[in-house]
Amino acid sequence: MNKYDYNIIVIGGGSAGLVSSYIAAAVKAKVVLIEKHKMGGDCLNTGCVPSKALLRSAKMLSYAKRAKEFGFQKTTVEFDFAEVMQRVQNVIKTIAPHDSRERYASLGVECIEGKAKITSPHSVEVGGKTLTARSIIIATGARPLVPPITGLDKIDYLTSDNVWDLRELPKKLIVLGGGPIGAEMAQAFARLGSEVTIVEMAEQILIREDEEVIKLVTKHFQEEGIVVLTSHKAKAFEANTLICEYEGKDVSIAFDKIIVALGRKANVTGFGLEELGITIRKQGTIEANPFLQTNIPSIYVCGDVTGPYQFTHTAAHQAWYASVNALFSPFKKFKADYSVIPWATFTDPEVARVGLNEKDAIAQKIPYEVTTYGIDDLDRAIADSEAHGFVKVLTVPKKDTILGVTIVGTHAGDLIAEYILAMKHGIGLNKILGTIHIYPTLAEANKYAAGAWKKAHAPAFALRLLEKFHSWRR
Repeated sequence: MNKYDYNIIVIGGGSAGLVSSYIAAAVKAKVVLIEKHKMGGDCLNTGCVPSKALLRSAKMLSYAKRAKEFGFQKTTVEFDFAEVMQRVQNVIKTIAPHDSRERYASLGVECIEGKAKITSPHSVEVGGKTLTARSIIIATGARPLVPPITGLDKIDYLTSDNVWDLRELPKKLIVLGGGPIGAEMAQAFARLGSEVTIVEMAEQILIREDEEVIKLVTKHFQEEGIVVLTSHKAKAFEANTLICEYEGKDVSIAFDKIIVALGRKANVTGFGLEELGITIRKQGTIEANPFLQTNIPSIYVCGDVTGPYQFTHTAAHQAWYASVNALFSPFKKFKADYSVIPWATFTDPEVARVGLNEKDAIAQKIPYEVTTYGIDDLDRAIADSEAHGFVKVLTVPKKDTILGVTIVGTHAGDLIAEYILAMKHGIGLNKILGTIHIYPTLAEANKYAAGAWKKAHAPAFALRLLEKFHSWRR
């Protein structure tokens, strides 16, 4: 085409779409953002924000139950579950202006509410009108994966989309799936008073984590009364009973409500991809090259709809590459960088990771050394009655180069930031050890982990010479 209405059309107003359109507007491109439902996408409305708000309320109850640890004889908390869930909605409303149409319009993004359909490599139909652009960015996100289990369609099941509509606390709750979403929801509802059972088909919950991580989280769950059933395969639903297969036998589990938390499925249908012939991977995500281009060069993709990571922060990260490449190709193109990807599971204790863990290193046959510092030894953790967990660092053998870090403990998602920065900019453990950390803080754990590495790699020969030197000096 000789002339276009826009430089970029962005489809989807979640994290990936918002950042894509923001970047385009910031460099004075003409951009339109199309969202058919709520701005902010899953993260704001049904994912990160509401789940963390609920976890925070549940955390307050857990402190009350631990009153004696903090020197109190007795503490009771009276609450209404409906008010807790209303607080979740209030948090969403407070944050919503950050992602609103009004805000993005003020930034120079034209926002349209409606269902988009891509009609050609350079055109999108919405609200009966056809818009054209040099490039199109698909950022349609994902939705909860619902498996074809017999009888599931006949019960009123919950997912991360509609669990926020609950106003009555379930007495008996099953969480189907022991991944990050399932683990977080299980602990939150257990702390609020539900009898919670996690049903996981794999041998462990949080299966991607290392063994000691899984054992520590599982132990905490069981201490809080959560029943963790691993190696249980869901077979069928009969009224308010889940039938599972375990070691060749059927097991029946009664419930009032069930949350299906088995991952997410990319939104790839209903807006023209099939007609255009855009390539979809076997796992159901849109295929893209390292520049985040689809097999149609003018159409780019970012966020959960393409993966490989389904995190809000990686969606935003990909959005930079998608928008910049869409705007400046073929003059300049950037390959998406996945070398340092962090994430966290916000259970209690939290689990935060960046780079490799031992499972990854072994699978990829990458040589490594392990250094572990136990947070149970940390002064601030002891003072806070949170003396559990650890910092586990993988390094290149005989070097302080960091390959990956796992932190388990209170505020692990915040503590990992120092290691993310270090890995991104090539900072080794020696420099972390040589950096002043405020006493007493949880962040000292990072320095002590570096100190543990240094102690294990102390030059024995040099130390013997120093011993002789100091003996001579006495």
